[in-house]
Amino acid sequence: MKRNPMTLRGAELLRAELKKLRSEERPAVIKAIAEARSHGDLSENAEYHAAREQQGFIEGRIADIESKLSTADIIDVSALSPAGRVVFGATVELADEDDGKRATYTIVGEDEADIRAGRIAYNSPIARALIAKSAGDVVDVVTPGGTRSYEIVTIRY
Repeated sequence: MKRNPMTLRGAELLRAELKKLRSEERPAVIKAIAEARSHGDLSENAEYHAAREQQGFIEGRIADIESKLSTADIIDVSALSPAGRVVFGATVELADEDDGKRATYTIVGEDEADIRAGRIAYNSPIARALIAKSAGDVVDVVTPGGTRSYEIVTIRY
C-alpha cells in the first residue's frame, strides 16, 4: 500500500473535516431526506433527489478522507533534524535570480497542496529541486515557461 506523506497540520485539518461531516452534515442530510419523504411522491420530489445527491457527496467525501488518513505517513517537521537543509514540511523563501521577486512556499503532501496559499506538493518540480538544499544555494527549476533559477533565501521549520 502506497503511503502518502502528510504534515501534522494537514492530518489535523482532515480529521476536523471528517468530524464535521460525521457529526453535522451527515445527520442534517438524513433529516432533510426524511423531511422530503414526508411530502409524498418521491418520483417528482426535487428536494428528495437533491438531498440524496448531497448524501452521496458526503458519504463519498467521508470515504475519501478515511482512505487518505489510513494511508497517511504523518511527518512532524519539528521531530526531524534537517541540519539547515530543505525537508518535507519546511517553509522556504526564494528569490528569482532574474527579477529578484520573492516567493515563499511550504513543502507539503499532495492532498494539502494549494499554490495560492503557498503550499506546494513534495513531488512538484519546485519542491523536488529544493529538497536537501541549503540557504544560499541556487536551484534551477524547469517550468512550462522555461528554466528558472531561484536562490534559497531562508528556510524555516
